[in-house]
Amino acid sequence: MALTAETESRLYRSLRAAAGAAAHLVALGFPTGVAVLARPGSSLFSWHPLLMALAVSPPSGYRPRCSLPMGTSPGTEAEPTSALVGGGRLSPGRRRPLPSVSQFSFLMTEALLMFSPETSVLRSFSRKVKVRAHWALQLLALVCALLGLGIITYNKHLNGKAHFVTWHGLTGLLTVLYTGGQCAGGVLLLYPKLLKNWTLAKLKLYHATSGLVGYLLGCASLMLGMCSLWFTTSVTSVSWYLAMLCPLLTSLVIMNQVSNAYLYRKRSQH
Repeated sequence: MALTAETESRLYRSLRAAAGAAAHLVALGFPTGVAVLARPGSSLFSWHPLLMALAVSPPSGYRPRCSLPMGTSPGTEAEPTSALVGGGRLSPGRRRPLPSVSQFSFLMTEALLMFSPETSVLRSFSRKVKVRAHWALQLLALVCALLGLGIITYNKHLNGKAHFVTWHGLTGLLTVLYTGGQCAGGVLLLYPKLLKNWTLAKLKLYHATSGLVGYLLGCASLMLGMCSLWFTTSVTSVSWYLAMLCPLLTSLVIMNQVSNAYLYRKRSQH
């Protein structure tokens, strides 16, 4: 028996609400797991994954298996990467800080979900309040990302390690820079009169689209980080696959939200 249009609409809204709720849980659960594994305060480096777990995807302090250093051929065995913290080399059996693989799991995800019609934590508030909460969370995410980037850079400097030599590191750096540019572009939405030749609707469309690109870039860096040697030895078997599903879930939820709010509506107007 065919479903009526109203029933299909209710089913679709229910599925979106369930997916949004799952995204909220992932956004909170992932950085919580990072904090438990990284043990912030145990070393200088331990603050890096915690800060990045609250912000946007950065470079990792560990060499991912799937990210060879630039200029290294696939047949060449790379030098083993050990966790260097505070100038000392950790023993193989000691727990190491988690590489920064879940930075945008909380602040950025929640900032984007702020506009979700089904699962926004401020759903009953006006759009003006949601906008203010959105840019506040995004600003906090950028601050955390810059602090985390500074810590990992200084830590590598102390231990004589090269900077940004893996695809994960380069992707993470690009994500942090992209996030800074995205936040700067958001100022134009707060003050649209700065660009008199652009309509507010067009600025919103471009900002939402570029924000989605930045979020997907962060997801790519996150998944590269979860291929690191430390992560694959600490999180194994089914748990590793479940962890990989987390950025896929949140990215699909955000893509659906932005597409329904802007892209599909824009296409239907033509």
